[in-house]
Amino acid sequence: MSAGSWQSLQDAAGPVSRETFERLIAFEHIFQKWNRSINLVAQSTAADVWERHILDSAQLARIEHAAERWVDIGSGGGFPGLVLAFLLAERTGASIVLVESNRKKASFLQTVIGQFHLPARVLTARIEESHALVSAPQIVTARALAGLPTLLDLSAPWLMRGARGLFHKGRDYRAEVKESVNRWAFDLVEHPSVTDPHGVILDLSNLRPV
Repeated sequence: MSAGSWQSLQDAAGPVSRETFERLIAFEHIFQKWNRSINLVAQSTAADVWERHILDSAQLARIEHAAERWVDIGSGGGFPGLVLAFLLAERTGASIVLVESNRKKASFLQTVIGQFHLPARVLTARIEESHALVSAPQIVTARALAGLPTLLDLSAPWLMRGARGLFHKGRDYRAEVKESVNRWAFDLVEHPSVTDPHGVILDLSNLRPV
């Protein structure tokens, strides 16, 4: 059984329908089945998928509640990309592209998208190859993918054309920001994580080379 509650989801993401909550509970059960065979997340965090992964991903919807065109790079097991797809289903016209080069993980993402008819598509490609295939996203997301300097290099083709980055980061984020300013200038807002007392969401815009 999931420990998830509708209230905990709304506390993280803002207003969410009961139907979306129930769909995310169903997704959690499917995720657990797949994770036993292809390791979508570390086994040390698999026992608490709702708090550690679903709610942690869902908080991005509270930070940005109007954007329609999203891209999630290095989607892996679907965090935050798949969770955002469930939430974006409540917004008419909104959609997300999930970029994932691992074919087994991409197959899982596609299975969930198809089963729940989510407003999302999977791009099975390296991130470096995806820029020309994902036109003009408004928001770029990534979680547990790479250090901030590498994330900026990977997402620069979008961020330099007006997209915002929403990147999950842990307790060492200040060192990553400090390292990044050697190469990039940007506007930055730090949103405290609702699930990790040491974590933040880095809200990054107006990227330009130094």
